[in-house]
Amino acid sequence: MRSRNNVVVTGRRGGPVVMLAHGFGCDQNMWRLMVPALAEDFQVVLFDYVGSGRSDLSAWSEERYSSLEGYAQDVLEICRELDLRDVTFVGHSVSAMIGVLATVAEPERFAGLVMVGPSPRYTDEGAYRGGFSAADIEELLESLDSNYLGWSAAMAPVIMGNPERPELGEELTNSFCATDPDIARVFARTTFLSDSRADLPKVGVPTLVLECSQDVIAPQGVGAFVQASIAGSRLATLDATGHCPQLSAPEATAEAILSFMRGRR
Repeated sequence: MRSRNNVVVTGRRGGPVVMLAHGFGCDQNMWRLMVPALAEDFQVVLFDYVGSGRSDLSAWSEERYSSLEGYAQDVLEICRELDLRDVTFVGHSVSAMIGVLATVAEPERFAGLVMVGPSPRYTDEGAYRGGFSAADIEELLESLDSNYLGWSAAMAPVIMGNPERPELGEELTNSFCATDPDIARVFARTTFLSDSRADLPKVGVPTLVLECSQDVIAPQGVGAFVQASIAGSRLATLDATGHCPQLSAPEATAEAILSFMRGRR
């Protein structure tokens, strides 16, 4: 699993474990600005999902990765190989829901769950507001299918937000464009068509929900829904805009995670 998922372990040897999981179109490099702060007191485990970053692309299969469960199995296999226990899983975007599935499947391995910009369902349904209509999602996926590089160049700056800092949008664009288009199309459908709402009440580990003050992918209201669905969870709103606070506001994001982890010890 180490080579398959390009696993990197850094930080304090023998310390409590924090596992950082990236979102769609990204890789472990997206966490680099936060790692030094976390590594002072914690053992930090980074990895790339199969099909992303420097993972082993030959291990990718459409059948396995057409559902979030396939990605959750990656997480659990890494935990087993490294014999990780007492893990705080930090999942960004779709990885927040992958973390839900992993902690529900093997709760004994996990000490906590941090969900950064989570969305259990992107499409509006009834009273639930995910931020997108069904037509919005279909249009997004059709655009991605027909011209992935063009979609990436147009969408990444919107997802990142912070137009006054164009270098952030450029970094996300480059990350999207580095992903194999065929793999990205499958991961996008797995992400944007998922519905994990029924899994949220099953979470039994301490949970922190982190939302940004403005986020086009996971608008305010979604975070409150997630928090209300997980018993005993806490919701914190970062003074940050866009969907990637680990890049746009790394200090505030790291501090929120550290406060959550220290508060449980």
